[in-house]
Amino acid sequence: MKAILTVQNFASDVVLTFWTPIFVGIFLAIAAYALWPRNKETFDAAARMPLRED
Repeated sequence: MKAILTVQNFASDVVLTFWTPIFVGIFLAIAAYALWPRNKETFDAAARMPLRED
């Protein structure tokens, strides 16, 4: 039983050490892309799409 807890603690440490910063970086990249001024026209056009009458 002691070995299982050790493996679980190691896995938890690996997740906290490596995956958390990676996912924070991915989130920041997505947020920067969405808020970048160059993409404003694209997102505005997509926001108006449901209101358009074809």
